Formats: sequence, structure tokens, C-alpha cells
Amino acid sequence: MNAASVQRVWALTFLMAAWAALLVMGLASILRTAPLPGAGWPEPARPQPVVPPRGAIFAADGTPLAISLQNGERIYPMGALAGQVVGYVKGKRDRESGHINTTGEHEAGQAGVERAMEGRLSRASDVYLTLDPALQTFAEEALWKGVEASGAEWGTAIVMETETGRLLAVANAPAFDPGAPRGAPAEDPRLTNYAFERLIEPGSTMKALTAAILLEVGAARMNDTVETPMRRKVADRTIRDVVGHPKQLTLAGVLAYSSNVGMSTFAERIEARTLTAYHERLHLYDADLLPGFGVWAPLYRSPERIGEVELANLSFGQGLSITPLHLAAAFNAIANDGSYVPPSIVEPLGMPRPERVFRPEVARELRAVLSKYNASRARLSGYTLGGKTGTAQIANGHGYRSSETYAALYAGFVPAGKPKATVLVVLYDPQTSIFGSKVAAPIFKEIAAHALSYWGVSPGSNESGPGE
Repeated sequence: MNAASVQRVWALTFLMAAWAALLVMGLASILRTAPLPGAGWPEPARPQPVVPPRGAIFAADGTPLAISLQNGERIYPMGALAGQVVGYVKGKRDRESGHINTTGEHEAGQAGVERAMEGRLSRASDVYLTLDPALQTFAEEALWKGVEASGAEWGTAIVMETETGRLLAVANAPAFDPGAPRGAPAEDPRLTNYAFERLIEPGSTMKALTAAILLEVGAARMNDTVETPMRRKVADRTIRDVVGHPKQLTLAGVLAYSSNVGMSTFAERIEARTLTAYHERLHLYDADLLPGFGVWAPLYRSPERIGEVELANLSFGQGLSITPLHLAAAFNAIANDGSYVPPSIVEPLGMPRPERVFRPEVARELRAVLSKYNASRARLSGYTLGGKTGTAQIANGHGYRSSETYAALYAGFVPAGKPKATVLVVLYDPQTSIFGSKVAAPIFKEIAAHALSYWGVSPGSNESGPGE
């Protein structure tokens, strides 16, 4: 055997030894992981439970506001957009918790649409809202900025489509992201939908509705005149005005100067039953204005409990506590040529059922006056906007909370000639000014400016001009 043959034999022997070593190592590994006698082979890992699907919540244009992942986690892609309206589901409450659902069951809605539409959502049916994401964004940005600038405790802004009653925007401040950690409902002010879940007195915004009632029943005309001292006695109470004005005012002048004295004097021409009957037709006493959404029930007096003092107070917005939603829907009747349409927030709507409250000519005449005497901070160059300011003292069950605590309001039409929407702004306990003309009107103006641009209504167009 020559040297070359010897080398080949050694190489082959080495390779066989290496292969044998690897075989032994493999067998040893198998033996180490093999189950004990009688134990059987290990079961494969069980898949994570798939949570039954929960329906999604979309804005009117299909923008997703709430969707669920396969593991059941509920996410809110638009963050704080309409957060209080959308609501939230159980879980993600503790600030230190990164809660993800692994129970195999969907998490029930705890607030807002998540709770109101629980039956539909839990059956994996999607819900479409009437909200317009663009208008919702405009309203929220204007409101959040206004609340911060005024130092108000909270605020809300409502944009209601005139002819249909669809709520195009419901903004609340402070802002709330349903997907972020939150506190308990009674402790976290961000969770409240103030448009639906707080009662306020309408203040001087009510004067516009009282004027419409007077015109409708023929108890007054816009050019009728009454004596208007700066104060007057009604039974054992004194009614006062704040803004200086002439000693005589027409009904139009009473609206222009927002005179409590003048409006209460005109109101003596009608009975309490007449006034409250129109309040009922405007659904100001409706205890279930938006079924399923927890809108608070108003506080009001029956006609039998309304004396001359209470009648005077009601005429200019005291002695009645309603939600901002109640006020927006009632004010919208003036925008809608005298017809009331109920507010709605979930599609599909079906055909709205308008209820005639005022004659069209009454509503149009009133809009013309409210645009002529509109607050300066609510005016927008090139457009005719109209509305009424309000300053309401905060009341509780034992009278008024404090002479220093007020709500500032503005209710108006966009535009005033042929309104597309009614806009209501409420600021609760603003610190820079208590007057709606100073802190609420600018928010209305900003919302109106964005909305008109968004709708493509050009300055000076027929749509933005005065009504017939």
C-alpha cells in the first residue's frame, strides 16, 4: 500500500468517526427531551382566544372613531376627536395599566356611543354617526382655545344641521382621548359630555325665543314700544338691566340692548300657560331628548306654579334649567323657518319630522333683527351672521350659587339669511369676562368662519345675505 492510499484510508476513517460522534450527540439530545415513560408527547401550544368582534364606530364620512383588534383591544384612531361623544369601554382605566383584553369576551361600553349603542356594537354591527370630522375639528379647536383663554371650568359647542337636526359637531372641553388612561367618572372632568350632561339656565338667549312667541301669538310687533327704566319692581322682586339704554324700547330694541326690564314688560301681555305651551312645543321640557344617550332632564315649573315674578324671570331666561342640547335644538327652530326638528347623532336617520312652532315670516323677521344687532365679536366680514348672547347666573336647589359664578352663552345661525346650521357655545364660569358677547361670541365666529369656507359659501353670496 503506497502513501497515497494510506492517507485516503485515514481521511475516510476520520470522516466516519465525526459522523458517528454527531449521531451520538443527536441521539443524546433526543433522549434528554423525550418524555418520561407513560407521560406521552407534549401537547402543542394552545392558540390565544379570539375575542368576538365588536362593531366599529365611524363618523358620517367613514372616518374610524373606534375599532377593535383581534385580541379584543379597543382603539380610537382619531384620539380626542369627539372623545366624550364616542365614549369608552371597560378597561384601560388605571393610569399604570396597559390593559389588553385576553378573556375571550368583548368589553362593554361604559359611556357615550359605546354605551348607548352597546346592543348593536356587541352584535358586531357598525355604527355611523352624524358627526362631520372637519366641523368637529373646527369646533373643538375653537372651543379649546376659547376655554383656555377665558379660564372657564368647562365648555361645549354644538353645530346642528338646520333642516335635519343632525348633530354635525359636539365639542367639549377639557379634551379627552378614550384610548388614554383615565380616572373614575366622578373624578375625571374630561369624561363628561357637557352638551348632554349638564344643566344651565339659558339666560338672555331665551329672549329670542320669547320674542318669537310674542310675535307668533300676536301679542307684540317688532316696532311696539314699552317703558324701559333701568330697573322695575315685579311683586317683591327687582328686575335690573346691565347695559344702558333709552327709556323706551321697541321689541327689536329690547333684543338689541338685551333688556330684562323690556322683555319682562312685554311678557306681561301673555299668560304663563301660553309661554310654557310653546316651551313644550320647543321640547324644552323633554326628559328624553336623545333616547339612550343619557341627556339630562330639564328642571322647570308647571304653569300652576308660575306667578308674575316667575313669568318675568322665564321671559329672559331664569327659572328654567336645560342642557345645551335642549337650547340648541329649540334655537334651531328659528333657523329652520319656525319648524322644530329633533336632534340626532346616529345614522341612518329616516325622514325627520319637523313640527311647526312659528310661522316662517316670524322666524325670518327675528333672524333679520338678530343679524342687524348681532354682537360685534360674532360678526364676520362679507357674511351675515345672527344670534343672541347670554349671561346666566349659576343656580342650585337653594337659589343662585354665587353672584360671581356665571355661564356665558352665544346661540346663532350660520349664515343668518339661509341658515345651514345653528351653533351654540357655552362657557361655564369664565374668569376673564362673564359676558357671552366677549368670550362665547368669538368662538362662534371662528366656528362659523371655518364652516362657511368648508361649505364653499362665498362672501356676499345670496346664501349669506339676509332672509326675505
